[in-house]
Amino acid sequence: MWSDVIDLRDFYETSLGQMARRMIRRQIRAIWPDAHGCRVLGLGFATPYLRPFREESERVLAVMPASQGVLPWPPEGPGLVCLAEETELPLPDRSMDRVVLVHALESAEQVRATLREVWRVLADGGRLLVITPNRRGIWARLDRTPFGQGRPYTPSQLTRLLRDNMYTPLQTAAALYMPPVKSRFVLRSAPAWEQVGARWFQGFAGVLLVEAAKQIYAGSALRDRPEGKRGYVAMPQGFRNIRPLG
Repeated sequence: MWSDVIDLRDFYETSLGQMARRMIRRQIRAIWPDAHGCRVLGLGFATPYLRPFREESERVLAVMPASQGVLPWPPEGPGLVCLAEETELPLPDRSMDRVVLVHALESAEQVRATLREVWRVLADGGRLLVITPNRRGIWARLDRTPFGQGRPYTPSQLTRLLRDNMYTPLQTAAALYMPPVKSRFVLRSAPAWEQVGARWFQGFAGVLLVEAAKQIYAGSALRDRPEGKRGYVAMPQGFRNIRPLG
């Protein structure tokens, strides 16, 4: 079940939500330190993590699932968000270089269809970054935050899921070692929690981040698709520079 977009917004307006965003953003930037010239898509409720990419990327877009709801973003300038079904993204084939899934995979009712749709819009050589609650972490056990909703994953479950849906996992990171409490002392010491946790308690982080590359197997894209759905065949590399978004 998808979290309501208002609940997600309200969480990120709290001191705990702001600290969680800061710690996760730091890991995202460690994985993707440079996105110059890339077309970046956020799926789920990714807008708290997309702002750094606006300063360097060619294009940044966000899609919020219809079952979750939508909020305008950014507050200044033209809107960069649309509402759509996660299995029917309103984007051309191979139009995105980077895709971030956050508050998405753990809530999606059709996980395989969602990942296949992301595969479709990813460019050849594109990268997917999946951010989900860690099944072993304390954040997944408490429903007071959005990371306590939906289906959490272990690292092995997440990498297996990606391999089964035409992705090659590249690296795994983690964040949110601090407990999900509003204590000012805990929030102020969050960077220390991250350092100690990453060194000694890696299996108990609140959130997993897995980067994966798109596999270019034309035959696999047609396998096991639902009746009536389109099949997608990888096009030759020479077509990659076509930019259908205008």
